[in-house]
Amino acid sequence: ENKNQTLPLKKGTRLAVFGRIQNHYYKSGTGSGGMVNVDKITGIVDALKESGMVELNKELEATYAKWEEENPFEEGIGWGNDPWSQKEMPLSKEFVAHIASQSDAALVIIGRLAGEDKDNKDEPGSWRLSDEEENLLKNVRQAFKSFTVVLNTGNIIDSSFIDTAKPDAVLLAWQGGMVGGYGVADILTGKASPSGRLTDTIAYNIEDYPSSKYFGNKERNFYSEDIYVGYRYFETVAKDKVRYPFGYGLSYTEFSIKPENFKTTTKAVSAVLKNAESILSVPAACFNVKVTNTGKTASKQVVQIYVEQPQGLLGKPARVLAAFAKTKELAPAESETLEFEIPLNEIASFDDTNLTGNRNCYVIEKGTYKFLAGSSVRECQEAGSIDIPETIVTERLGGYAQPTRAFDRFKLVEKNGRLEMSMEHIQAAKPEQKNRRAKDLDMVKMFYPQTQPAKTGEIIPLQGVLDGKITMPDFLAQLTDEDLIKIVRGEGMGSPKVTPGTAAAFGGVSKSLLAKGIPCGCCTDGPSGLRLDSGASAFSLPNGTMIASTFNTELITKLYQFTGLEMVANNIDILLGPGMNIHRNPLNGRNFEYFSEDPLLTGECASAVIRGLHSAGVTGSLKHFCGNNQEYGRLVVDSVISGRALREIYLKGFEIAVKKAQADEIMTTYGALNGIWTGSNYDLVTKILRQEWGFTGIVMTDWWASLNDEGEKPNKTNFAAMVRAQNDIYMVCPDSEQNIHNDNTEASLKDGTLDRAELLRCAENILHFLMHSRAQKRLTNTNIPVKI
Repeated sequence: ENKNQTLPLKKGTRLAVFGRIQNHYYKSGTGSGGMVNVDKITGIVDALKESGMVELNKELEATYAKWEEENPFEEGIGWGNDPWSQKEMPLSKEFVAHIASQSDAALVIIGRLAGEDKDNKDEPGSWRLSDEEENLLKNVRQAFKSFTVVLNTGNIIDSSFIDTAKPDAVLLAWQGGMVGGYGVADILTGKASPSGRLTDTIAYNIEDYPSSKYFGNKERNFYSEDIYVGYRYFETVAKDKVRYPFGYGLSYTEFSIKPENFKTTTKAVSAVLKNAESILSVPAACFNVKVTNTGKTASKQVVQIYVEQPQGLLGKPARVLAAFAKTKELAPAESETLEFEIPLNEIASFDDTNLTGNRNCYVIEKGTYKFLAGSSVRECQEAGSIDIPETIVTERLGGYAQPTRAFDRFKLVEKNGRLEMSMEHIQAAKPEQKNRRAKDLDMVKMFYPQTQPAKTGEIIPLQGVLDGKITMPDFLAQLTDEDLIKIVRGEGMGSPKVTPGTAAAFGGVSKSLLAKGIPCGCCTDGPSGLRLDSGASAFSLPNGTMIASTFNTELITKLYQFTGLEMVANNIDILLGPGMNIHRNPLNGRNFEYFSEDPLLTGECASAVIRGLHSAGVTGSLKHFCGNNQEYGRLVVDSVISGRALREIYLKGFEIAVKKAQADEIMTTYGALNGIWTGSNYDLVTKILRQEWGFTGIVMTDWWASLNDEGEKPNKTNFAAMVRAQNDIYMVCPDSEQNIHNDNTEASLKDGTLDRAELLRCAENILHFLMHSRAQKRLTNTNIPVKI
């Protein structure tokens, strides 16, 4: 909101800042994604003072300081034990009126905190404002002519205060890292023009989100809304329940957005109808969008491209994001033309029930596809359209990781000329993962040497593979069963074998492995900076949602180039991030780490992060793979998701990052996906990730995750199930040399339920990653400077 040009504040404005969080800026959410030690945090008030642009009310500032002496900030102890919000200082109407008599404008800062192990709840002080906050807003509204609310939050919260308190301006400032206050101050004072966009739909009520019905169930979470997540639901059947639509955001200027030169590829599409192998290389449409700054302030603009699809047999959301781009900063009257090429796969839908006669295929159903360009899901105009004369199959895939439990999901139906949401029953799929693994095992045995290596003789180190002195198969043949058992154990936390205070060591974790020239890789928590439990400081980054709100992948890449350099300086090889689970429900406490309700935006942002890290010779771990969309019960909850929703929503972001950014590390979740815990889910990790997507990197579990075989209960010792699934490393064991964790790898190898070839396969994945990492360079003293 920005009524009557309330923002930016004029220079010299006498500003009264309310809200106790003004002295305790939330730089991040809680848990592993936010525990970054910093030397200093610059909050909003700090930055406003430094700006010299406004005059802060000192009496009000002193009043808060004195009150806090008797009502200290409740720090909490981290990791699910921090309060969602802080006690607010009660202020009488008379006192607020007194402050108003000395001031030109008011600023109220509201803060919220959530994170790992702590979801939000539909309660005052969490999703909703507390009574004290409501009263504060009421009193400020009555006393001040000009009144702005700043939300220093990781998640979106209830915004009904906009109707009751009627602030003149609202700035969603997110959590901006250790220097986030500077960005907020720059926007408030006009040093910069806002150009961010919402990555989520803000509805009027929490009940309006269709996932709310099942969100928070501990044992089993039915994803009954299916593909209709966020704007895919609201823009299709519930537009009236939306306060602010996906992609919405204001600026201090105005822009015109004009699509141009639309070119259809209908003829090209027709030419490849019978050639499914080449169809993915054919763009659906190409066009330009000319953006002109028609206002009086320099700023950037986001252009969003949506596709409207025919309902066909499958049913489709009203609009789906197909591409986006951001201009440079445009001066008044300046223009920039952005080019868009929309690939065919962005207009395809997944048929998981054979409605089109193409079960487990991506298809483009016949009909007209319209492309729209604009500044939000609602503010856009048609660029052009293409006609598909007959249904096209773009990809034939396997029926992997399907729900083995029957449930009901949303289905669009047409009644009286309008679309409505009904339910359809999804039959349980037959459990097949155990059989698929068994069928693949003979092929695995063909690729890997089966005999134990000789105990004597010259050992050629791993560097020899890089130098061409030994092949990878011959190097693997040097590994004993004991070596293989130990290499799948990650060691931590705080292993002395790597940088102090980091999350884990992996690879050369035993004396024997190290003697064979296998280095120790090091990983540490992210994604909002380096978590170093040694007490060392690092740079705290803006949270994931704020980063995604830029819609600026080039900027995201630059940011993580610097994080990559910081990793190199600390001998860290893997940042445990980006977090990229879907914002299925606003109450998920860990949404601050993640990007969006939209999988395309999620995948593009994650790709930008990975590109930045790769430029410094390090990498990030895409997490959590997949379906980790609530914190309550995350260790045990089974996410029941249809094949279509998996492919189109919950897997798509990961797929984009794997294919576009060559992501080379992935972390599975704590919980189960359709009955099988993800760390041991053969369909997820081997069939989809590795075989369908071509992923060649390493996969690790989340820390102390449970594992299970199909149809069996989970536990934390079934490493054999993990290895069979080709999840390479269990994170973490206290000592990889000793089986303190009591895992079953050795016993399973002896009784034949785990094959040496499967261990060799995981070992090769790990070794391939390590020998191309900076860990290998550190071991061989061949580190080279990083150039960016």
